[in-house]
Amino acid sequence: MHPQDAQPGPAPAQAQLDGAIAIVGLAVRMPGASDLETFWQNLRDGVESIGHLSIEEMEAAGVPRALLDDPNYVRAGGFVDRMEWFDAGFFGLSPRDAAIMDPQTRHFLECCWHALEYAGHVPERFDGNIGVFAGAGAGQYFWRNVVQNPELMRSVGYFLLRHTGNDKDFLATRASYEFDLRGPSVSIQTACSTSLVAIHYACQSLLSWECDLALAGGVTIEQPHRHGYRYEPGEILSPDGHCRSYDHRSNGTVFGSGAGVVALRRLDDALTAGDTIHAVIRASAINNDGATKVSYLAPSVEGQAKAVAEAISLADVDPASIGLVEGHGTATPVGDPIEVAALTQAFRTRTDGVAFCALGSIKSNIGHLDTAAGVASFAKAVLALKHRIIPPTVHFEAPNPLLELESSPFFVNGEALPWTAGPQPRRAGVNSLGVGGTNAHVILEEAPATAPSPPPSRPWHLLPLSARSRGALDDASRALLEHLEGSDETGIADLSYTLRVGRRAFAHRRALVCRTRDEAIETLATGHGPGWVTAEAPSRERGVAFLFAGGGAQYPGMARELYEGEPTFRADVDRCLAILDGQIDVDLRSILLPEAGADLEALASELQRPSRALPALFTIQYAQARLWMSWGVEPTSMIGHSMGEYTAACLAGVFSLEDALSVVCLRGRLFESVDAGGMLSVGLGEEALRAHLGDALSIAAVNAPEVTVAAGPVDAIERLHRTLEENEVECRRIRIDVAAHSAMLDGVLDPFGAHLRTLRLQPPSRPFVSNLSGTVAGDEVASADYWVRHLRETVRFAHGIGELLGEDGPLLVEVGPGRTLATLARLHPEWTPAQASLTSL
Repeated sequence: MHPQDAQPGPAPAQAQLDGAIAIVGLAVRMPGASDLETFWQNLRDGVESIGHLSIEEMEAAGVPRALLDDPNYVRAGGFVDRMEWFDAGFFGLSPRDAAIMDPQTRHFLECCWHALEYAGHVPERFDGNIGVFAGAGAGQYFWRNVVQNPELMRSVGYFLLRHTGNDKDFLATRASYEFDLRGPSVSIQTACSTSLVAIHYACQSLLSWECDLALAGGVTIEQPHRHGYRYEPGEILSPDGHCRSYDHRSNGTVFGSGAGVVALRRLDDALTAGDTIHAVIRASAINNDGATKVSYLAPSVEGQAKAVAEAISLADVDPASIGLVEGHGTATPVGDPIEVAALTQAFRTRTDGVAFCALGSIKSNIGHLDTAAGVASFAKAVLALKHRIIPPTVHFEAPNPLLELESSPFFVNGEALPWTAGPQPRRAGVNSLGVGGTNAHVILEEAPATAPSPPPSRPWHLLPLSARSRGALDDASRALLEHLEGSDETGIADLSYTLRVGRRAFAHRRALVCRTRDEAIETLATGHGPGWVTAEAPSRERGVAFLFAGGGAQYPGMARELYEGEPTFRADVDRCLAILDGQIDVDLRSILLPEAGADLEALASELQRPSRALPALFTIQYAQARLWMSWGVEPTSMIGHSMGEYTAACLAGVFSLEDALSVVCLRGRLFESVDAGGMLSVGLGEEALRAHLGDALSIAAVNAPEVTVAAGPVDAIERLHRTLEENEVECRRIRIDVAAHSAMLDGVLDPFGAHLRTLRLQPPSRPFVSNLSGTVAGDEVASADYWVRHLRETVRFAHGIGELLGEDGPLLVEVGPGRTLATLARLHPEWTPAQASLTSL
């Protein structure tokens, strides 16, 4: 999660962590835990999550009665809750396609997405390549379920059934396809060490710049599920369904199901981006035992020790600084002693004395997850570092004597221990080995300290949610509520940032605004509160059009709260005021940001003068438009009314900011140099009003099909006003002393054009609608003659807004003070309620 207004400073230990990898996201599906929070609670509290089922439950799962009557049949296993569940619609899959897909692939895909969301990086917004490194367990589902369906085999065929949803080869590439990931996509298989080896190769890919974010992990889902196993003396399975790692009662392991995915980035990149870093990978190493062991299936002290020693050496750490080793710990009487001997050999090359390092195994909690075992151990170690607690090893009473812990650097804790700080950062090792001899070891370190997030710069915060269905949206709302109720660690500003930037926007959407965590909780709990809105996004992309009004909407102190609360807005206002300094004979800042006790009536009168009003209005419009754009609201089109077109043209690159302000200031001065005039808004169409004008008055603007503005000398405007009222025609005087867009400006056109010809004008780089033509402006706006005509001729706003309206038209947002243009847009016959017309200040 990120602060809104500043990047965090460099971490104090960053210089010592060159080449390190940051863990920025995690997701798990484990026995007893479908989410990371429950997973950690179970580990911390020493909960055994191996399921022990009744005969009735086993029968319901399809276990034959003959097996259940066998005294050696053990009704236990590491089962995944809701194993059959899958949000097929989220991935755009039909129920049939989802049923064909191996549950291992289903759970892996969901974990990948959760890991990306946890990291706050959705693929379409991530600047770089995302890689995938992972492995799956044996494809039992394919052979037990898919191949056994003759109709399916006949209608789809073996090849497609295997390649589109089954087989280990396609696990990583399926995730890359579903999420449009362009980095390396590699399926890895090294038996029980698979997922830790996948993490190792993900780190190597990041360090070689093949990708910029990597998903790594693994999955095993046993089929059939919720079945037990038959115990055979002399094999590695436990006779009683409990896994007692490193304990004197160790008598075998219990296999289980689960999935885990971690999101990794280069540490420097994660720090620069302001990512939440849960822990850091200092180094990793892998090797193979070769043939120097009793048999192919046997582990090797020498091979394991070399992998551990290499990882410690690459990490360049003192092994005495490692406070936890999360071991392989299968609870077999022979395997555990071999592992401890190897760990001791690697550690004792540089340490001696009493035991200082805790040794644990997650298998005592959840069983042996086969290809997912390594990532399960890795996630446990990361969470232990993050929470500064060493979880207990379940069932531990006393060590297996064959471990010879008394001569090792290790001890096994049966209760949770606080992980106190030492002279060096907290560190952990994760050990994993696979049948066939591929060993892996990873050295982890707690996340480096970073500068604290700055306090929120704005009082209100937007919390948006979205989902693919209304039901899923309600689930997301409940999940956010539970998160806020269960933890006070997350700052509301950081939460807002992550929900806005680190989430994909789906069709069903909900939003609220709040000032505090308690306000967010109340709104989510009641479904009522500030900014609470639920809506379905349009089926097609809608653009946004910015609307900029001309003179008349300005007032002293406009946008002051925005100036005080939004650094981007403040910076652009300050930039404009610095350019204006010396161009106008008044301190515009004192009008825009009046001091306490200032005479607001006098300032309002001063702001009625065109030489003050126009640059003030331009400044606020420009700064607010830039603020919208900094938030990701990029206009697909723009339209300005009279002076407002200068703002649109500046944002489109026709004028530089300096040149635009010079034109606005000159326009204001020239208006003050002509005789006083008047303007009258009339409830008639252009042709109907023209019949009443005579020679002295001009059509200044056509604002709507039945709203037209006349301009000219004051006495002529007053006569027109009386005549129209006598004929019961709706009309009103516009509070302005200039007859804009009338013949009264003919005398200032030459000096105005002369100044424009000194400027370097460019064709527009983004579309805006011309007041003169009522259509999208082209290269003609790069000519001084265009802007001379623009000053004098009729503003055809009604034609221009009609250009934007329609079924595929953009949403209309009036930028700057006032609501005149948003209101006029609603008067157009083409406008419908589906065409949102909004004000924003």
